[in-house]
Amino acid sequence: MPANNLLLSSSPHVFTGVTTRKIMLAVIIALSPTAAYGVVLFGLPALALIAVSVASAVLSEAAFRRITKQDSRVGDLSAVVTGLLVALIMPPSLPLWMAALGSFAAVVFAKEFFGGLGANPFNPALIGRAILLMSFPAAMTTWHAPFKGIADATAGATPLNIVKLGGSVADVGAGFVRDGLAAAPDYGATLWTLFVGNRAGCIGESSILLILVGFAFLLALGVVSFITPLAMVGTAFLASWALGLDPVVGALSGGLLFGAAFMATDYSSSPVTPLGKAIFGAGAGLVTVIIRRFGGYPEGVTYGILMMNAVAPFLDKLRVKKYGFVPPAKPVAKEAAK
Repeated sequence: MPANNLLLSSSPHVFTGVTTRKIMLAVIIALSPTAAYGVVLFGLPALALIAVSVASAVLSEAAFRRITKQDSRVGDLSAVVTGLLVALIMPPSLPLWMAALGSFAAVVFAKEFFGGLGANPFNPALIGRAILLMSFPAAMTTWHAPFKGIADATAGATPLNIVKLGGSVADVGAGFVRDGLAAAPDYGATLWTLFVGNRAGCIGESSILLILVGFAFLLALGVVSFITPLAMVGTAFLASWALGLDPVVGALSGGLLFGAAFMATDYSSSPVTPLGKAIFGAGAGLVTVIIRRFGGYPEGVTYGILMMNAVAPFLDKLRVKKYGFVPPAKPVAKEAAK
C-alpha cells in the first residue's frame, strides 16, 4: 500500500499472528478427544453423524456464499467447528438427515443471514439444536446405553431424565449397575461413572474428564477465558443446591460443562468485558438450573446460553469508560466563614 494512503478499519487496531484459522484449528483439537470418545461409546452411527454434520455445515456455507456472490470462507475452518459442535450435542441415534438439517440451520440461519462469521448474535450450533429440539422432540430425546451399539441397545434415560422424573441419585447409580457401567450403586461410584462419561447422552457431552482436558488446552493457548465458564458452572452449582437438587450430580450430568467450555465462550455471541463475561455466565447457569427444576425439559443449557446471547451486547456497556474522558475535578469546599 502506498505510504500516503490511509487504511480505515474498525477496532481493534493491533495486529497479531493469531488468525481465525488457527483459533478454529485449536477448537477442533480441543473437541477431538470428546468426539473420539463419543464414537467409542456409541459406535459407527456416532461417527457417521459427525461426518454428515460437518459436511453439511461446510457445503451449506460454501453454497450460500457462492449464491450471494461472496468470497468462500471454507478455509478458515469455522464451518467445520460449527458442524462438529452440532454433532456433539446430538443424540447418537439421530437420523443423519436431521443432523444435516441442524448444521444447515446453524450455518445459514444463525450465521450467514446475520452477516457471516463474527456477526452472529446467537451461538450457531445451539440455534441448530434448538430448531431440531422443537421440530423433532422424540428423536432429539431418544437415548441409548453406551458400548452396546445403537441398533441393539434399548433406549435409556439420561441421569437428568431420571432425576426429572422423580428418581434419586441412587436410582441413577442402580441404572449404571444394571447396564454394567458401574460395579456398585453407591454415591462415589455414580459420580466416578458420570465423570468418566460412561452413560447415555449426547455424543460429546458425556466425559467430563475429556471436556476439561479440551478446555485446559484452549486456556493454555489463550483462546478462551475462564471467567464465563467459571461463573456459569459456579452459579449452576449454587442454584442447584438452593433449589434442592444435587449440585455435584447436576454439574457432572447433561451438557453444563460442555456448554460452559465450548458454547458460552463463543466470541461473537458473548461479552468481551470481564464484568460482562461474569454476568453472562452467571445468567446462563441460573437459567439452566431453573429450567432443570421447573421446566418441561430435563436440560436447560441450550436455552440458558441463547437467552444470555440476546443480552450480551448490553452487558458490554456496563461501566465502560469513555476513551479520552477525564472526569471533572471535584469542587473544593469553601472555607468556612470566619
